Amino acid sequence: METRLVYISEIIGKAGIQCVKVLLPELVEKYKCDFVFGCGDAATNGTGLGKQHAGYLHKLGLSVITGGDMSFFKKDMVDSLNTTSYVLRPMNFPKESPGRSYKICTVKNGKKLAVISVLGYTGFSRIHADNPFAAIMHIIDTVKKETPLVVIDFHAATTAEKKAFGFYLAGKVSAVIGSHGRVPTADETILSGGTAFITDAGKTGCQNSVGGTSPSVAVGEYLSGIPNWTKVEDPEPATKPALQGLFIVLDDKGKAVTIERINEPLYKE
Repeated sequence: METRLVYISEIIGKAGIQCVKVLLPELVEKYKCDFVFGCGDAATNGTGLGKQHAGYLHKLGLSVITGGDMSFFKKDMVDSLNTTSYVLRPMNFPKESPGRSYKICTVKNGKKLAVISVLGYTGFSRIHADNPFAAIMHIIDTVKKETPLVVIDFHAATTAEKKAFGFYLAGKVSAVIGSHGRVPTADETILSGGTAFITDAGKTGCQNSVGGTSPSVAVGEYLSGIPNWTKVEDPEPATKPALQGLFIVLDDKGKAVTIERINEPLYKE
């Protein structure tokens, strides 16, 4: 029996949440999906995930919400991580960090599926995470005692590290999904051993933007050298909000047989 997954690419602010609310039901129907999960690292105003938004996205249909470098940006979510089982923070954060890094779920078709959140090693100067290459196999060995269906959201800053991580885990897990870049790459493939892979799955939010941020604000940052995260684009036709993501099909042994990119606009032309 196949297991059909829909992954929602990094959700950016109000526009991203609106895309999930409006478009996810038709995607679930279109792909006859057994399980929905996605990255919520920027769902609250483009920086982190707040407790209320986490609960709302879960209510909208995301069974698991993965995190990244901004997992601890919202205090109300940090205080709730130990009791909110559907929100994951990266597995290679310090062991003293709150929350959990993986979840084993029973999906609609009755199969068990493990989702693991992992942070890249390079490019995050404010975070002291363990080397994901060295740390990941222990978790994979743990979850594989319960299920061969294992998917990883690898939230990393460089394409080289994401590519290397995919090849490192080829044949060991069902899928390695790159996130954080917020621009989808065109290299979706099935690696040797049946591992679905993409360097970056993109973003769910305003596409006429710089990572979800107003272009004028982003240009101003480069001109002035002063960081400014205060303006995430609102959902309107001019900003071209869209739900991006992946459709992945796994066989009973946890091997990927399909990986397709999703790009559904909120406003149809």
